Amino acid sequence: MGEKRQVQKSSSVCALLTGRGNNSLKDKNVLDILGHPVLYYPGKAAAESSLIERYFCSSDDQKILEEAQRLGFQSIVRPEEYARPDSQHVDCILHALRVMEQEGYHPQILIVLLANNVTVETRWIDDCIRLMQENMQLSAVVPVYQDNDHHPLRAKRMNEQGLLEMYEQNVSEKISTNRQDLPKTYFLAHNFWVLNVQTLLKGEGGQMPWAFMGHRILPYEIEESIDIHDTMDLEIARLWLEKNHFQHKPGSGSCAKLNLESQPDSDKTDINTVSVVANSIE
Repeated sequence: MGEKRQVQKSSSVCALLTGRGNNSLKDKNVLDILGHPVLYYPGKAAAESSLIERYFCSSDDQKILEEAQRLGFQSIVRPEEYARPDSQHVDCILHALRVMEQEGYHPQILIVLLANNVTVETRWIDDCIRLMQENMQLSAVVPVYQDNDHHPLRAKRMNEQGLLEMYEQNVSEKISTNRQDLPKTYFLAHNFWVLNVQTLLKGEGGQMPWAFMGHRILPYEIEESIDIHDTMDLEIARLWLEKNHFQHKPGSGSCAKLNLESQPDSDKTDINTVSVVANSIE
């Protein structure tokens, strides 16, 4: 994204690490990767930022809150109604802001960190904060990655007859089968988001499905983003960390150990599949 801009810290900035305990991959946010729990990596990246004033963690899971406390994150116990599988992310964000307000704290910029994504660097966070500080008319600054392999013009859906049809309707022009010929398409990374709190609290809506980000969203392009939802994601995340010079260290906390026997079949990964992915990354 080019050279860092010299911008004075003129806005109150806080980080909110979010993660819930009720997941299909048991304890995924505190599983061990290279000697640390998964949430350590996004939390540590934010903790090393010189632009963030305060740090909070929203969770319904005590293990997550305790690990975050070790990194200096203040606990916000998430109510059960905001921690269900069908709960919306914006609900826990707004709840956390209400808790901050009760303490008399009113941040202008909120960095939402997702506990199950290790692909975060401090310089990315700082760059996005600076971009927001330069233009508080923005509603959000978010990392994105390009992925034409999963381009909307390549997507299909199943019709009532059980046959495939184009997901995008009313497309009349010829579409190339070569991904490089298609217009560039970007996907939202789920590692962190920098939000304008004033815009968020106005509740005026925005681009679906993450309407809380508003309409004036500035992209910050990165190469890749890895959400951890199953055991294969966990292995890919480890490879990304090793590729980006994170070394194995004995953890200071009590990381959960992965027990494949306790995981649903859908969350288990064939070792040969992991090997193929490992070779492609390395």
